[in-house]
Amino acid sequence: MHVTSEGLTSRFYEPGARWRTVAFGPVFCAGGLAVEVATGPVVHWVALPVVALVLAGFTWVMVVAARRHVSVELTGAKRADAVLRSGPEERPSSEIEAVLPPAVDSWDEPQRWESARPLGELANVPRGRTAVGLRLKGGTFVRAWAKDADLLRVRLEELVSR
Repeated sequence: MHVTSEGLTSRFYEPGARWRTVAFGPVFCAGGLAVEVATGPVVHWVALPVVALVLAGFTWVMVVAARRHVSVELTGAKRADAVLRSGPEERPSSEIEAVLPPAVDSWDEPQRWESARPLGELANVPRGRTAVGLRLKGGTFVRAWAKDADLLRVRLEELVSR
C-alpha cells in the first residue's frame, strides 16, 4: 500500500518507473571491471566508471520524467474525496459518471471512448499501458491508463458504484 505525501492511502498506485533502474548501468560496469581485473592485462580504470556515471545520469533523467508523466494514483476512501491522478493531471472521482467496459478487439467498429483524449499531458496512452474508458459528467469521454488496467478498472468501479 502506498501512502501519499498528504498521508492518504492509495487505492491504486503505479510509479511510472522505479529508482532501482538507475543502478543497472553502474552495476553492469562494475561487473565488467571485475571481469577485466580477474582476466585481462588491460583494465579500464577510468573509462568504465565514466560510462557508469553517464548511464546513471541518462537513466536518472528518464526515471524522473516517467515518474512525473507516467505515474498513476487513485487516492481517497470515499467517492467525495477520491482523486485520480494520471501523470500531472488530477481528476476528482466525483466527475466520473461511468467506467466503461473493456474494448473489444474489433477493427471495424471501435468504441467511442477509444479515440477520446487520454488523461495527463501526453498525446496518447503511454507505451506499455492499457486504456480504461471513462464517461465524465456532461457526456465527455476520456481514457485513463495503467499497466494493470484491470485493477484500475476494479478500483474505479468500486468508487463509482457507491
